[in-house]
Amino acid sequence: MVNITISGPPGSGTSTLVGKLERHFGWSSLNGGQVFRDEASRRGLDLLAFGRLCRDDLSVDRALDEELQRRISENDGPDIIESRLAGRWAYQIGVDCVRLWLEVSERERALRVVAREGGTLEQRLSDSATRMAIDHSRFAELYGLQPSDPEPYSDTISADDMSADEVFIETLTILQKRGFGDV
Repeated sequence: MVNITISGPPGSGTSTLVGKLERHFGWSSLNGGQVFRDEASRRGLDLLAFGRLCRDDLSVDRALDEELQRRISENDGPDIIESRLAGRWAYQIGVDCVRLWLEVSERERALRVVAREGGTLEQRLSDSATRMAIDHSRFAELYGLQPSDPEPYSDTISADDMSADEVFIETLTILQKRGFGDV
């Protein structure tokens, strides 16, 4: 059963946090962003083009989301599920787990992507704004929501001024308070 869902905008550090939790606890995970990237690659599309396809053909996004919902509700599913809507799906399904949102400003996310992948800050800000606009439009049309709506999340970490290790330690504190794992 899922112990924690981790959600946040692209570049917020969700994948880094998942890796640290996997190593610390020996937990398994499912990365919704990787599922999205794998499907884009399978179709020969970059993320912007695949996002546009998902916007224009809502059945693609629905199929990916249905897979995440199925995995969240499995008794023998992963311990960690990371995706922008994982917390919302766990909340709607009624799964008793920590539902964490990582809040990181657009500028900080762009700086992190530049450090990880290169490019200029201006280009990364522009790419991020384009991707977020496409995603927001898609999520609004599909489900009438925005991923950052705080309602489904049990916990939020504002991580602009935090290192990856500090976010990890804060997450361990949250998990300990909820009785998950031996922190």
